[in-house]
Amino acid sequence: MTRALYLGPWRIDVTLRDGIVSPVPAASLGRAMVLAAEAGGAPAPASIGLILSDDAELAVLNTAHLGKSGSTDVLSFPLMPPSFFPTHPGSPDDAGDTPRPFPLPPGRRPHVGDVVISVERAIEQAESGRGGQTGKDRWSPAEELLLLATHGTLHLCGWDHADAAEEAAMRALERRLLARR
Repeated sequence: MTRALYLGPWRIDVTLRDGIVSPVPAASLGRAMVLAAEAGGAPAPASIGLILSDDAELAVLNTAHLGKSGSTDVLSFPLMPPSFFPTHPGSPDDAGDTPRPFPLPPGRRPHVGDVVISVERAIEQAESGRGGQTGKDRWSPAEELLLLATHGTLHLCGWDHADAAEEAAMRALERRLLARR
């Protein structure tokens, strides 16, 4: 089932795979993604896809797109290069002039990308104490899903955590964004 949420200049297309039950309303996840997209400097108006799935689908995607075996909690599929977004701590400074997305016909929104979350893994991580930013937090499945939606959206906006400085900045931004909801 797919549902479009219109939140200001944003359209969040939420797809709930068969058999998946989210402990967080789609509108709450959409609002978390909008906050992250705005903080990441994504163009607006724009659309973002959110797919709520399970470990089996994430394992297939993880292997096909990242060459890693097994499932993961969240995957992001950006459609714009990191150079489309403002620089941030830890990001490459060699972007030069920031290109903007090409113009679209009136009434059309650029699509920033898609975030796919394993609700199954989010629930398990939260309940077993392997959630949060450190992988050592025990908190509600709802909080874990909101973090993953925020985290995945920041990835769409060119954020990463391979570099220590960028990871620290990304984690701090996630905490600020989650506190605002």
